[in-house]
Amino acid sequence: MSAPASERNTVAFPVLIGDIGGTNARFALVRGGDAPVERFPDAKTADFATIDDAIASVVPADAKPRSAVLALAGPVQGDKVPLTNCPWVVEPKRMIERFGLDEVILLNDFEALSLSLPALGNGDLVRIGGGRAVESGAQVVVGPGTGLGAAALIHARGTWFPVPGEGGHVDLAPVTARDFAIWPHIEEPFGTGPFRRIAGETLLCGSGLVRLYRAIVAADGLTPRFDDPSAITAAAIEGSDAAAREALSLFCVHLGRLAGNLALAFMARGGVFLAGGIAAKIAHFIEGSDFRAAFIDKAPHQAMMDRMPTSVIVHPEPALAGIAAYARRPENFGVVTTGRHWRR
Repeated sequence: MSAPASERNTVAFPVLIGDIGGTNARFALVRGGDAPVERFPDAKTADFATIDDAIASVVPADAKPRSAVLALAGPVQGDKVPLTNCPWVVEPKRMIERFGLDEVILLNDFEALSLSLPALGNGDLVRIGGGRAVESGAQVVVGPGTGLGAAALIHARGTWFPVPGEGGHVDLAPVTARDFAIWPHIEEPFGTGPFRRIAGETLLCGSGLVRLYRAIVAADGLTPRFDDPSAITAAAIEGSDAAAREALSLFCVHLGRLAGNLALAFMARGGVFLAGGIAAKIAHFIEGSDFRAAFIDKAPHQAMMDRMPTSVIVHPEPALAGIAAYARRPENFGVVTTGRHWRR
């Protein structure tokens, strides 16, 4: 049964926290408000039939959590929540019964990432370009990984309110002559429809980098050498393959355009943050790319965009940090749990 948001003043300790992506599931335990996070081994989603099986495998039996706060890569709706990029379906009622929990709270994964933003320090970030954050200004986080996630964090009435969404599925459009040459060769995994719609996640994720590389090679009448995003990234950074380098460069440009769109939508004067393993790995490549120029290129608002700072999050586990912050002191965040909170 779901609990109203007004009941969310405490979370029963110990709390099992988890960041569940399309490829990896990360779990940890918070025993109390000031207790350190106890980290457990990662689980590959492909190695387990269900999230419950993964928890049973990696969480020690003596951990005995009373509650669970889990962030999922996908929208949270109903009592059976499918993940967007893996076959797991999260069933909180079944989880409560199997593990003897008092309660389960489900968040969106980028909602959880947004909860970490106020506490990130200079050592957790690589700044891309100029700009200066406005205190308590809206913040946006966007990140390419197995898919493409996005969320915002809005400050109002002394509280940070996370705004989850599916911003990774908004449209991308060709802008330059080179874009128009490449666009017809892009494989659209969600179906093209009558208008040849290309979503952000089509290009801005691991498999999206491969699609972009293949489209570049096809546009030039060449034969592809790579079919793995890591190989494309390595060749681009090394400068050993021109098509790979162009693919990663355009990846950064399109990421800048999409991040700029979200910054405009939320008026993100508090900053825009790039999250996820891909952004962290290529942070210095992004610094030297046209990401920032594409982000700013929003006529007639270039001057306003140039004042918004952009950064890459290099904290190793920001989503878990955000969930832990919420689990310890939920009263500090305006997280609405109606429809996302199950109790024994």
